[in-house]
Amino acid sequence: MTRPHHPQDEPRARAPIQAFGHPGRLVPSEGGAERSLAAVIAILTFLAALVAGAAEIGLTTAASWQQALGREATIQVRPAPGRDLEADTERGAAIARATPGILSVRKVPAAEAARLLEPWLGTGADLSDLPVPRLVALALDPGRRPDLPGLAERLRAAVPPATLDTHQAWMERLSRVAVAGGALAAAIVGLVLLASAGATAFATRGVLAGHREVVEVLHLAGAEDRFVARLFARRFARLGLGGAVAGATAAGLLMLALGSLPARFGPDNDGIQGLFGAVSLGWRGYGAIAAVMLLQGVVAGQVAAAAVKRFLKATS
Repeated sequence: MTRPHHPQDEPRARAPIQAFGHPGRLVPSEGGAERSLAAVIAILTFLAALVAGAAEIGLTTAASWQQALGREATIQVRPAPGRDLEADTERGAAIARATPGILSVRKVPAAEAARLLEPWLGTGADLSDLPVPRLVALALDPGRRPDLPGLAERLRAAVPPATLDTHQAWMERLSRVAVAGGALAAAIVGLVLLASAGATAFATRGVLAGHREVVEVLHLAGAEDRFVARLFARRFARLGLGGAVAGATAAGLLMLALGSLPARFGPDNDGIQGLFGAVSLGWRGYGAIAAVMLLQGVVAGQVAAAAVKRFLKATS
């Protein structure tokens, strides 16, 4: 005799189908393993975000230095036997003042030029017997660049001991250093993403191996391989993104704290501000940190899906 039909049986019959609308409930939770994976991704994201932020600070600082150097030039007048150093310096300054595109000409006092040598010679050194050149600082008009090669030729003709330094060599070195630093930062971020991918793949295979029966039940319920892969991809993408958000937030807060150091300890400190100026990321730096964070989530999801597909193909 058949059992009479009861209405309460219908929700039970539909429960497996309804569960497919909540994919996260079908993937078993591995509390310890998932927390460990999230912590690893958070640490790796923190390091990658710091590297990206530092690279952005370096690139911004190099660009500001290049702009500053591009707006300046220096005339160096060396002492020469039989010549009046002060007269040669004044003659070189006069030639520079007559050159269109030069905003200002300033003869650097000898005492100020001597202070520039203190990092190498120490304080209180007697420079009277050294052939220290006199300097003439030129401020260039960025909207109307002067004819620097022509100025150099006129200086050589009128004042043979004088030379014009346009800082071109320094700008080229800064450009090379900035490009190399950016490439190194990109390589480090790539290695961090690779490490995160390996950790995610290892964790995914561990969950699958420990819960093989769940995958079999899903197959019996009619789930296709791509559906199962999508379940795990979503789970590990959320884990990866959660860890990445934590790591990126910590890195952003650290950069923000470093940016407040000059203001807190005063503008005349010789630490971070003395070397790099104010440590401020700007929107591009925080955008780089956000990009690293999103990449971590995408990598976690894609690697998890690929690991599941390989596992299903190997066990099919």
